[in-house]
Amino acid sequence: MERQQPQSCKEIFWRFSWLALQGFGGVFPVAQKELVEKHRWLTKEEFVEDWAVAQVMPGPNVVNLGLIVGNRYFGLKGGLAALLGLLLFPLCLVLVLIFFYSNISNNPYVIGALKGMAAVAAGLIAGTSLKLASTFKKHPLKRPLCWLIVALCFIGVTYFKLSLVYALLIFGSSAMFLTYRKLDS
Repeated sequence: MERQQPQSCKEIFWRFSWLALQGFGGVFPVAQKELVEKHRWLTKEEFVEDWAVAQVMPGPNVVNLGLIVGNRYFGLKGGLAALLGLLLFPLCLVLVLIFFYSNISNNPYVIGALKGMAAVAAGLIAGTSLKLASTFKKHPLKRPLCWLIVALCFIGVTYFKLSLVYALLIFGSSAMFLTYRKLDS
């Protein structure tokens, strides 16, 4: 599958606007589908690498990813187009929804619907993560070690209640160190 390229900052703005408007409950699965599968602006490997960078930078992950992708193709103007696309329409929509939500927030059906969406969001994230695990084939550390790092991080966060900052410091720096050593040899 050949990688494509956005044709203009305007296209970046509209694609990231659409991405943001689909991202209820988390944009990770939507970003992967839109940027890798649908528009092919990134390969799976590039997406995983860019998402990793976006996660360790301060601020919302998808905003950081938009800045990275926009900048890659059109420099600062592309980054700003992605940023504006990610924020403009969702901000307007959220302001409208806040008005309506304040009137129905105590409704048991609304409460139930929102709680039910948590399972859907978790499933989307898990499914997308498993789909992207195919990038382990080309990773310098190879699949077994990558899966070991994934498992240790998962255990650390879920069972030992390790905060995400510490998980990133421990497992992220370990993975970077091991990858660096592997590439250096």
